[in-house]
Amino acid sequence: MKPIHLAYIAAAGSAALLAGAFVFQYLGYAPCKMCIWQRYPHAVAAALGLAFLALKNRLILWLGALAALTTSAVGMYHVGVEKQWWEGPASCSSGSITGLSVDELMNRILAAPVVRCDEVAWEFIGISMAGWNAILSLALAALWLIAALAHRRVN
Repeated sequence: MKPIHLAYIAAAGSAALLAGAFVFQYLGYAPCKMCIWQRYPHAVAAALGLAFLALKNRLILWLGALAALTTSAVGMYHVGVEKQWWEGPASCSSGSITGLSVDELMNRILAAPVVRCDEVAWEFIGISMAGWNAILSLALAALWLIAALAHRRVN
């Protein structure tokens, strides 16, 4: 396999992960705000794969790697929120309730999102969807990077 084909595999991988996210959503696993954030770079990476198919520009390969690294980083951050290693955005996690009055606590409960970022909705072998996204996207980023380096030598 030519290393440049790795870009197409990486783009298809992002498209597959994005499609998988929509399948899980269809099956009743509503996404939280951070899950949605992880989808955007996958859409960009898939589009970059199409752009590379047409233009064969090496910059597109580097941008694909950046998109894959971005979604991986958001996934890693999301895992930390799920594991309670750090607080997530106040708009999608429970946060601290220390020092809140009863009225403030009630307002926070009523304003809380339906799907929280700090709760794991699904996991496989102890790894959440955000964790799988982080791992698989890191692998996709490696494919983009190998393709970018190979493109420089070949072209």
